[in-house]
Amino acid sequence: MQSNNRTEIATLGEFGLIDHLTKDLPLQNASSLYGVGDDAAVLNYAQKKVLVTTDLLMEGIHFDLVYTPLKHLGYKSAMVNFSDIYAMNGTPKQITVSIALSKRFFVEDLEEFYAGLRLACAEHHVDIVGGDTTSSLTGLAISITCLGEADEDEIVYRNGAKETNLVCVSGNLGAAYMGLQLLEREKALFGNKTDVQPDFSGKEYLLERQLKPEARKDIIDSLRKEKIKPTSMMDISDGLSSEMLHICKQSGVGCRLYEEHLPIDYQTAVIAEEFNMNLSTCALNGGDDYELLFTVPVSDHDKVVAIKDVHVIGYITKPELGSALITRDGQEFELKAQGWNPLEDK
Repeated sequence: MQSNNRTEIATLGEFGLIDHLTKDLPLQNASSLYGVGDDAAVLNYAQKKVLVTTDLLMEGIHFDLVYTPLKHLGYKSAMVNFSDIYAMNGTPKQITVSIALSKRFFVEDLEEFYAGLRLACAEHHVDIVGGDTTSSLTGLAISITCLGEADEDEIVYRNGAKETNLVCVSGNLGAAYMGLQLLEREKALFGNKTDVQPDFSGKEYLLERQLKPEARKDIIDSLRKEKIKPTSMMDISDGLSSEMLHICKQSGVGCRLYEEHLPIDYQTAVIAEEFNMNLSTCALNGGDDYELLFTVPVSDHDKVVAIKDVHVIGYITKPELGSALITRDGQEFELKAQGWNPLEDK
């Protein structure tokens, strides 16, 4: 972030910066009556229920700007919020964006961040309707609040899983975590050298999963098309094992997951072997996948397995049976939450 021919943020001021970043923002949703430009946005959800989620991303904890392009960061910041709304079986409609930044950032850096943010919003038809900017002494902090809508009888919570329900997951697991391992390895090798370009050929998918995740709107659309309403659902941000245990705890049930049914991409397997890491452990605990984990009645089996990129990985049991992983050789191990913990000492 060199300062040559760059615009100091202080030259625009807070309101000038907001105006610069949000000018000409189109409003795409009927529920967005008035967006950026006043003390508050004006929304109208009529007969729908409003879903609200917030994510806080801190530099050095959730992202590293040594290897994270600001445009990708903007895109990901929006996607992780959209994913939470989809995990409630809702539709994201608006976001507010608040940023705290230090003096090492320039207007052009924020333009890059907003370019990614705008791209994510355009793809998912979400309006940017407000936010805030302030200064920071500790780097970059991003707080995004997303509002979504859903019919009351369509909302899916974490607490509805029932005995004999099938446990399903979208996409594949562990790729984002392996992408992070690759990036961290190259950072350790090359440090902050700007004249070095690591060779990631053949590993692009893993990097994309880490730097540019996609919220699974397509899966929600497919479930609605097949008239399948999950009994419980959440997105996988902290790792499959952690999220599965959340569902089991809140639903008062147990589960059995099968190692042989965990969906894993070929590139993930190759890099796990290169790093001498246990592949199933990466899939269970890696986190940052932003796939959907959900349960459905066993009567929906034929319909759910016909949906592209959905995998049945286990089933719900009585609570007294606990939560376990069945290995490929038939052994049973207690499922433990060993994924991402944002409050753990780093």
